[in-house]
Amino acid sequence: MDPKEIVRQGYDMIAEEYARQAAEAKAEDRDHYTQLLLDRLPPGSSVLELGCGAGLPVTGALAERFVVTGVDISGQLVELARRNAPAATFLQADMTQLDLLPESYDAVAAFYCIPHVPRREQEPLLRKIQTWLKPGGWLVASFGPGLPEAHVEQDWMGVPMYFSAYDRQTSTQLIEEAGLEILSATEHVVDREGEALAYLWIVAKKPLSSREGV
Repeated sequence: MDPKEIVRQGYDMIAEEYARQAAEAKAEDRDHYTQLLLDRLPPGSSVLELGCGAGLPVTGALAERFVVTGVDISGQLVELARRNAPAATFLQADMTQLDLLPESYDAVAAFYCIPHVPRREQEPLLRKIQTWLKPGGWLVASFGPGLPEAHVEQDWMGVPMYFSAYDRQTSTQLIEEAGLEILSATEHVVDREGEALAYLWIVAKKPLSSREGV
């Protein structure tokens, strides 16, 4: 099965339970980087949230201050997100296939979703993100630990789920090659159903001009 269909169908099947756990979970990394966006961006900024899930807690918090567009591949999660964060706009879409206007967002948030993207598609996605950002715009995103190209966990919250990730060095290199300046790259270890997982959290900016370089 196509990896993206595994992701879409999996989240469709567990949408309600995933939404409940996401809303109740104490995730210091997620909350820290949500607050970073709230602190760094002026009110009314345009934010694109990739992998928005059911809209809580991240989308709802961002939509209180910013103009937010949330994107998720799961139709069931998008329906929940529209209820949970009515101030935001939502699209059901494969993030790698989005066709958005260049320089239209002050920030792109991508929490826990890029590890669902096949490795070969992560570089083109990062280049798209760079074009979507306004000069000086922010990327705040989490990347997973190095995994095989096709890693399907057969029982992830009761469903098969696809994961794919590069190692830290490759991920940071791809971000820089896409034309973004990395401000911080920090690993946070989180517990997922008794398993310790290390996520690489990246804060990066698009240079104000080509002369700034990366």
